[in-house]
Amino acid sequence: MNTDSRFANPVNTPSVMTVSALNQAVAQLLERNLPLTWVSGEISNFTRAASGHWYFTLKDNAAQVRAVMFRGRAQYADFQPKEGDKVEVRALVTLYAPRGDYQLSVEAIRRAGVGNLYEAFLRLKAQLTQEGLFDADRKRPLPTFVRTIGIVTSPQAAALRDVLTTLQRRAPHVNVILYPTPVQGEGAGLKIAQAIASAAAREECDVLLVCRGGGSMEDLWAFNEEIVARTIVNCPMPVIAGIGHETDFTIADFAADVRAATPTAAAELAATPRSEWMQLLQRQAQLLSRSMHRRLDHHAQTLDWQSRRLLSPKAAIAARRLHVTQLARSLSYTASTSLNQARHELAQLKQAWQAQRPGVATPRLILAEWQRRLQNAAKRHQDTNRQRLQTLQAQLEMLNPQRTLERGYAILSDHKGKVLRNTAELKPQTLLQVRLAEGTADICISSVQASLD
Repeated sequence: MNTDSRFANPVNTPSVMTVSALNQAVAQLLERNLPLTWVSGEISNFTRAASGHWYFTLKDNAAQVRAVMFRGRAQYADFQPKEGDKVEVRALVTLYAPRGDYQLSVEAIRRAGVGNLYEAFLRLKAQLTQEGLFDADRKRPLPTFVRTIGIVTSPQAAALRDVLTTLQRRAPHVNVILYPTPVQGEGAGLKIAQAIASAAAREECDVLLVCRGGGSMEDLWAFNEEIVARTIVNCPMPVIAGIGHETDFTIADFAADVRAATPTAAAELAATPRSEWMQLLQRQAQLLSRSMHRRLDHHAQTLDWQSRRLLSPKAAIAARRLHVTQLARSLSYTASTSLNQARHELAQLKQAWQAQRPGVATPRLILAEWQRRLQNAAKRHQDTNRQRLQTLQAQLEMLNPQRTLERGYAILSDHKGKVLRNTAELKPQTLLQVRLAEGTADICISSVQASLD
């Protein structure tokens, strides 16, 4: 196929990209090179779409950027921002391809400045947890019956009015002591701790309420200070913390013996309603009355039963005599029955033994035959041994030196008893002993002659 060289692409000419491909490449480049990061700014043009997504602009004095927070992330935010709010967002920088606008895809949002406070909150919480200040086994139970309740809060706080109203309605018999203190602002944490310490030193109340109404994290920060937590832990009476709303948590909540969702809930936990005590007393009185009636009825019934059992001594003796007679008869019958049964069993066992007893006639015959054979074998063995003994005796008799002497021989020995066998052992004028067939004699050698052989 021939191609006109005039229409051939130069070697270094770049390929042509579409707008979509370009935007996708830029989006990938942004997401790859700019990691997830925190960005601070002011909310502008905030819109919450029907889909649940949030669209807004984040700006400062010199620039602005579009942002989107999708419904899956927005539903976990603890507040909904409004125009002019200072916020911090954790976002990924990306590009909206259809318009070619770069934007922030927001993962999380918080009020400006809250991040540092929250990090300080987490550090202190971890430290005090490691020290054991929040351990469940350290928590003290609330008293069953409360006579006096102490309240640590501001006299101007709406929470105080809620607590007093609740206590007046539920437990008007309970005394209330206020330990006033600022609950917000500079130095509020130290003053709250001093108020708690004052209540602990005066020991006027059975339980202590530390409370205030809701607010932002900055408003509640006084209750996140370490001195407040340690003072609560060292307080001798149980402490109930009712700070903020149900979703608000402070260090004081963890340090307290009981955490209530709101100040009103703290008041409800502190004292049992008077109506409940009255109902309890009424139920106890009814139970006591029923128990007493049951006990009296039981004793009356027991008395009737005992009176029916009460007999005259004569009747009691007659009943005992009749009982003894019956026992004697029963014993006699039992003894005779047992003896007859034992005799019957013995007869049966004897019959069974006779039936199983082996015959002894045949074994006796066999034993007699073996005894006869044994005696015959012993006699034969004895005769054989006697014959062998006679033969050996005859042979021994033939070898007896005494018989040799009886044939005319003699035995010559020196004065030491040594038998002499050679003339070389004889010396003249030597005294020797001669043993004959009958007796011995002493001789003296006059001369010795050598053998001529």
